[in-house]
Amino acid sequence: MSTVFPRSQILNAFPCLRAVTSKQWLEANPAIRKFPAKSCIFQREDAAAYGMFLLSGTARINRIAEDGSEAFISAISPGEVCALLVLSGLSGRDYPGTITAESDVEALFVDKSSFLGWLQTHEAIRGAVFGGLLDGILRLSERTGGRRLPSLDARLAEALLRTTSKQKPRLEATHHELAVEIGSSREVVSRALLRYRQKGWIETGRGWCRIVRRQDLESLLGDQVTEAIHTSG
Repeated sequence: MSTVFPRSQILNAFPCLRAVTSKQWLEANPAIRKFPAKSCIFQREDAAAYGMFLLSGTARINRIAEDGSEAFISAISPGEVCALLVLSGLSGRDYPGTITAESDVEALFVDKSSFLGWLQTHEAIRGAVFGGLLDGILRLSERTGGRRLPSLDARLAEALLRTTSKQKPRLEATHHELAVEIGSSREVVSRALLRYRQKGWIETGRGWCRIVRRQDLESLLGDQVTEAIHTSG
């Protein structure tokens, strides 16, 4: 959802953006978007076209591995920029992660060319952004080890089982909606659902999924999660 956002409030979160001229703002096609908690606010497809500045709320950055599993990298707050977004943009590589809202958030989106151009031409913006990246690296070095998120299969199986039952095995949801719920991308979820269908665990159609073999999906979960699903179902 896009909304009009006073420039003064943008500058409260990112004072360094005072360096951007009126002409550069127009060229950047700025837009403010609001996202509810737990929704995916930025992924690879967005990074191909936009840069993003978090204005309110908090979000978490996850890295997506080739097998679809995710690992938590860091959290960002207003006034901070995702390190992966900056470094992948400057190096010309695909954005390797997702950003998921931990609370309701507002974010400023600008054209990618403007985002990268501002970094290269405005010392104040470059200093603020890269200073933030340095602080993030220092915080990361102080951590005693990363926590790995449950696998994509476990998160997706939990979502499918939690929203269905033996009596009502059909779920009305698109691949995109499932991806948003578990904090992944639509493409990754589609590949996982295809595997499940090939194994005979589920049946799928346009905008729906029917659970055929619940026990096989439950085998992807830990005992505590499986017990909770049985209790709620």
